[in-house]
Amino acid sequence: MKDNEALLENLDKVMVVKRNNEQLSPNEFRRLQLVELSLIKELDRVCRKNGIRYSIFCGTLLGAVRHKGYIPWDDDADIAMLRKDYEKFKKVRNQLNPRICFFQDHDTDPEYLWGYGKLRRVGTCHLREGQTHIKCQNGVYIDIFPLDDVPKSVIGQVLQDITCFCMRKILWSKVGRVSDKGLMKLWYRLISIIPADSVHKALKRFSGLSRYNSNNRVRCLLFPAFGTLYLKTHPLRERYGMPKRWFKELSEYEFEGCKFLGTRDYDGILKYIYEDYMTPPPEEKRVAKVSFHRMEF
Repeated sequence: MKDNEALLENLDKVMVVKRNNEQLSPNEFRRLQLVELSLIKELDRVCRKNGIRYSIFCGTLLGAVRHKGYIPWDDDADIAMLRKDYEKFKKVRNQLNPRICFFQDHDTDPEYLWGYGKLRRVGTCHLREGQTHIKCQNGVYIDIFPLDDVPKSVIGQVLQDITCFCMRKILWSKVGRVSDKGLMKLWYRLISIIPADSVHKALKRFSGLSRYNSNNRVRCLLFPAFGTLYLKTHPLRERYGMPKRWFKELSEYEFEGCKFLGTRDYDGILKYIYEDYMTPPPEEKRVAKVSFHRMEF
């Protein structure tokens, strides 16, 4: 009993070591959620101190609305910010408690590939399956998605989406050239010649076009558009971006006994992403999503 209590209270010491998707016990799984919760709390502290808008997002917002905390089988946490707030957060990242976490993106860690940021818990490890050759810093994390303007025309949105897809594949090729098989492995080997830096330079040019007070819809450019990720039924004009007001007009939500910021129109955004969001999935689909080669936390 004392061991279980320590597992859920002593988050500053590595107490769980797992390899190759080894199943976590219920208490180990809960510990992982609490480690991620410590990252959300630190992000919230710095954002409130500096007047930065953020929103708990996707399954984290759904958990707040439906469970007042984590979805019981959810093993990650998501935050979204409009580009202006994201860049402001990057400028004050030194205010994060260095004993708790650090902010990671391609600017702070050139070996990091992806087009959105993470907060990583200091002293932990989360090495993704198939990514052991990627030399970026690792650790238990939460994702921070920067949201940029999409064009107002449907044709512009489709062309932007195709461009973003190609950019994502160039970045993913650094993984796929090792972990994929057959023709896809050969294809990824070919396109992996393109430097990741060139993608990130292009991303900065695209994100530089975003305007905080425009009425454009928004998306995370180097992540699949959320209007296409779970539902395929949105009209074409809504598929590639979300209303910007969702990330400006915020309310507080109870989450694991804390108060975090989230989209005021939770019903609008959760229906957009999940449709019937208050009905839990069948039991066989209530599973963790993130694979790992090694986890220590």
